Amino acid sequence: MIGEVIRVKEVSSGGRKYLGLEVNLPGSPPLVLLVGETGFAMCGFLDVSAAEKKGAVAVKIPGVSSVEELLEKEIAEATSRAEAKGLRKGVRLKDVLDYL
Repeated sequence: MIGEVIRVKEVSSGGRKYLGLEVNLPGSPPLVLLVGETGFAMCGFLDVSAAEKKGAVAVKIPGVSSVEELLEKEIAEATSRAEAKGLRKGVRLKDVLDYL
């Protein structure tokens, strides 16, 4: 059952490794998350204002259903700490992945 609900993926880029998660949710699109060394990228489920309050390096990329799609799409929102690292709105995640 777990394998049907949660998929764990490893993404490698520039000698670094990232942890990708895809979680099937009942009656909902999947939750998609990519975790780096200093921050994370997430689908539309991310509440950027909550991540900002916690001081997280986090970006939101809505409208994705897989880690692969997350990498190809542009950042829609970012916390101030993410922006300071170069993770800015309108930039494709895979182009700035090393900052995560």
